[in-house]
Amino acid sequence: MLRSTTLREAKHGLPLLVEPDGAATPATLTEWLAAHRDWSREKLLGHGALLFRGFGVSSASEFERVARAIDPDLKNEYLGTSPRDALTEYVFSASELPGYYPIPQHCEMTFTRTPPRRIFFFCDIPPRSPGGETPLVDFRRVLGDLRADVRQRFEARGLRIIRNYAGPGERKRDLMQLKRWDEMFLTTDREAVATRARAEGFEPVWHEGQRLSLISHHDVVRAHPDTGEPVWFNHAQVFHLSTGPSELGRIFRQRPAVQALFWWSAAALLTAAKRRKPAEEQAMHCTHRDGSEIARADLEHVRDVIWNNLVVFRWQRGDVVAVDNNAIGHGRLPYRGPRRIAVCWA
Repeated sequence: MLRSTTLREAKHGLPLLVEPDGAATPATLTEWLAAHRDWSREKLLGHGALLFRGFGVSSASEFERVARAIDPDLKNEYLGTSPRDALTEYVFSASELPGYYPIPQHCEMTFTRTPPRRIFFFCDIPPRSPGGETPLVDFRRVLGDLRADVRQRFEARGLRIIRNYAGPGERKRDLMQLKRWDEMFLTTDREAVATRARAEGFEPVWHEGQRLSLISHHDVVRAHPDTGEPVWFNHAQVFHLSTGPSELGRIFRQRPAVQALFWWSAAALLTAAKRRKPAEEQAMHCTHRDGSEIARADLEHVRDVIWNNLVVFRWQRGDVVAVDNNAIGHGRLPYRGPRRIAVCWA
């Protein structure tokens, strides 16, 4: 029914390419996976991600059934920052951020009490030109490749995340404010929001005009719950104020273009202006646990190691990717034109 091969762009077996051995449909794939859950679990642990290609998956509902065949316990609560549109009760658009905006590599919702075990992606409309890929990275290898002094500083000093949200009906004050708090928690009840926030380890701080700050403290390394391997498991280089220009600069060097240069320059100017505000007033930012700023050189080293471990492959229509979120990060490269990628998680 299935054959597994090495994707040309793969690094260290990430991801494993799985294709049909003969005629196949979404239904036959779903039935086979449901009957062989031990196989997918073993392959996910061994490779980190599985790319199912050539099975004709063509809708959000078919994608959901494939994901459920691997892990039936799908969730639909999302406490992340990226805006998403619901496609089914459990399937969402991967991100509604503008195409020019890069999404740095991250494991999903590392800053919550119980991050997803697995993330699934489905390509409905592939980008027409280079760009719009969803790179993968093994954060176990990232941790192993970090310089010892950088790793020691992060492990000793930890991470503090600051996120500021507009309230119901309030206009966003900052381009980095991706949602209002009522959009994230799906309620306007402040007491319910505070209770849910504390359950996730967030300290809620209310401000004038119904604005909300969420402050949380984290270790930067976590043991893989199944294998015990240490994993670089945090959002440091994602939520830091320097993220936009740092990512866009790397993208320009990889793919020089006038548009990429424009967005890199614009992000650098915007970030320089924002640095005048204290950390607590930024839409999103992170510091060390004690409130001290993270050394720029340390963050740039982390980003360099991540980019050295990136696996970038072109989407094809109908692709489904299953990811071990306990170890493998994902992101998004900028793009132009139509593109539709869906996501669900367990």
